[in-house]
Order: sequence, then structure tokens, then C-alpha cells
Amino acid sequence: MAAEIHSRPQSSRPVLLNKIEGHQDAVNAALLIPKEDGVITVSEDRTIRVWLKRDSGQYWPSIYHTVSSPCSSLEYHHESKRVFVGQDNGAVVEFSISEDFNKMNHVKTYAAHQNRVSAIVFSLESDWVITAGHDKCVSWMCTRSGAILGRHCFTAWASCLQYDNETQHTFVGDYAGQITLLRLERQKCSVITTLKGHEGSIGALWWDPVQRLLFSGASDHSIIMWDVGGRKGRTLLLQGHHERVQAICYLQLTRQLLSCSADGGITVWNMDTPREEAPQWEDCDSCQKCEQPFFWNLKQMWDTKTLGLRQHHCRKCGKAVCGKCSSKRSSYPIMGFEFQVRVCDPCYESIRDEDRTPLATFHEGKHNIAQMDMDPSRGLMVTCGSDRVVKIWDMTQVVGCSIATGFSPR
Repeated sequence: MAAEIHSRPQSSRPVLLNKIEGHQDAVNAALLIPKEDGVITVSEDRTIRVWLKRDSGQYWPSIYHTVSSPCSSLEYHHESKRVFVGQDNGAVVEFSISEDFNKMNHVKTYAAHQNRVSAIVFSLESDWVITAGHDKCVSWMCTRSGAILGRHCFTAWASCLQYDNETQHTFVGDYAGQITLLRLERQKCSVITTLKGHEGSIGALWWDPVQRLLFSGASDHSIIMWDVGGRKGRTLLLQGHHERVQAICYLQLTRQLLSCSADGGITVWNMDTPREEAPQWEDCDSCQKCEQPFFWNLKQMWDTKTLGLRQHHCRKCGKAVCGKCSSKRSSYPIMGFEFQVRVCDPCYESIRDEDRTPLATFHEGKHNIAQMDMDPSRGLMVTCGSDRVVKIWDMTQVVGCSIATGFSPR
């Protein structure tokens, strides 16, 4: 497989190839079919649809199947042609798709949860289907028997999943903003650690098993990169969205991270450059620049006969500062701050113009993006959301890679 790396000019943008319409309600998941001109979608309108590209260039449903409850999540395994669909009633339904993608047969139904299924992962190596749900549980089931092997409960809704086949480790993001690392065994599991760093619910996870890095996106508009393999915890904080991050994908070939948000923002991060970790915020009872007391420091306020000030933090050094000592704003992309953030006056003076050069590109999907899927081999991306629209994009010029695979050019 030959790969050609192209330059990434700022003017390059995603090219909209097709727009698929026809769903009667929000489209909760859309997946590209590898090596085929096809897309699988599931929707709140209770339908599972397989769309194939016709000679006219448009996509039309070759499979249109209705189930008993709104469809909330989707997993597809191309080699075995198995489709797993999570539903609002807590069930997970498995189907098999024919080789020509024109017929779908029911295989079995898993009683996975008591409430909405938010995420599904299928492991062929383990013969497991792992699910997360709004009943605050993660379940794992045997795909041969359909029986539930185990269940682990959390204090908040489980919202997203990633799984490592080699170690049988499962990453679970929840609505409380935490990520729990579990090691699953056939009938039990153990909690390895809990990752805390987001200030909002986790909307998306992506696991890179090669570098053993975990990426998480959340409703606090930020993305965190966790060095799980090196046991270093949070290593990067990336802020380049104006709304909650709902989909992420890391491309190993070009060392780029793609992220999508609820307002339609598509951000492409260059991860192939040295970066600095954002500092942890420091705690102090007074401004660490001018030493004026903060409003809770009653003793110093009394002793100095001054009114307390509101506490802020410099994003570059992490110092606790007052508003007067942090009146400036600046971007600082090397630390992940693509938009202007609060910095203290000394840090503002230390930032050079070249330090403000963006390390990410920003694009507009022009629709709510609830979920995204990427096929790096063809440079294709599919997005879907609550506006009932599915969009297929040519991302070749944006991500800067084109892999010769023998498929027809788009």
C-alpha cells in the first residue's frame, strides 16, 4: 500500500460529495462501508438503512429496516458483515448483511440495558459485544450465546466506549466528565484507574493502540490527550471548538486529529509538532502577581482594609491572578489554545507573534454533527446529526494524505 503525503495549505477545505436526506428524525450514527460506495445509518425514526451509491451518483437505500424502538447507536464489522444496533429501550439487535448489501437478517437480540444504549463495541477476538447505557452501566455479552457475561455500574450515564483487544481494557466516558479504565474478564471486571480532567460530560473517545494514546472530547468544548501507555495521565489540552465536542478520530499516517462539534465545526489538529502541556491551575488566597486578596480571604482583607478580588487563572503559567493582572487575551496554539484565552501580563509579553501561528485548521460542516466516521484509505468522512441529514465529504486535501488502494477515484 503506497502512501503519498501532500502539503496542507490553509485554503484547502472539505469537499461535500453527497448529501443523504430521507430520515424522519435525528440520525444518531452513520458509518462508511469499507471498500464500498455505501453508508449504514440508524435514526430516532426507528430505521436502519444501508445506502448504496447508484449510477446517477446519488445514494439510495438498498436496505430499509424498522425496529420497535428508536435506534441510538451503531457498530459494524465489515469482515463478518455483522451489524449491532443499540436502541432506546436498552436492547441491542444483531443483524447479518448479505455480500451485495441488499438483504439483512436478524441474528439475535441482547437484553443489554434497562435504558437507552449510548455506545457499542464488537470484539471478534473476544467474541464479545460491549455496550454502554443510560442506566449507568457497561455490559459485555457473549456473541455466541447472547448471554450477559458481566455488568459494571457507574454513578452517571455511560456515554461512550473504546476497547483494546490486546489487553481487554475498556475506556468508558460518562456524563460526570470522568473516564474509567476497566479490565474485562469473562464474568468479572476490575477498575484500573479513573481519568479526571474535563469539566463537562464526555461526548467522544478515540483509542490509538499503537502509541497507546487516548483522546477524549467533552461538552466543555475541549479535547484531552491522555498518555495511557506511559502512565503520564493528561498530556495535552486542546481547545478549538465553540460547542460540545461529539466526535473525534486520530489518523496515524499523517499524525492528525479530527474533531467535530455540535455547531458543525470541523477542526483538524496537527499533532506532528512539539507541544507544551497546559499547566494545572494553582490555588492561592491572593493574587500571585500583585498580592491583592481574593474575596474569600477575610483575614487579609481586614488587615489591609481592602475589598477582595475575583480569582482568575493564567492559561499559560497556571498562576492565580486578579482581573487587573490578567487583562490581556492571546491564543497560544503550542499549548492547545487556538482561540484567545486569559493570560497574565508577564506571559502576554513573553508570547511572540510566531507563537500565535495556528496549529489547527477550522472548517464548517454547516449542520449539527452528532457523530462522524472516517475512512483514511479513501480520504472520506461521513457526518450526521439532529438535522436528519447525512453528509459525505472528500477530506483528501484537508488531511493531506492519499492512499493508493485501487478504488475508483471520487
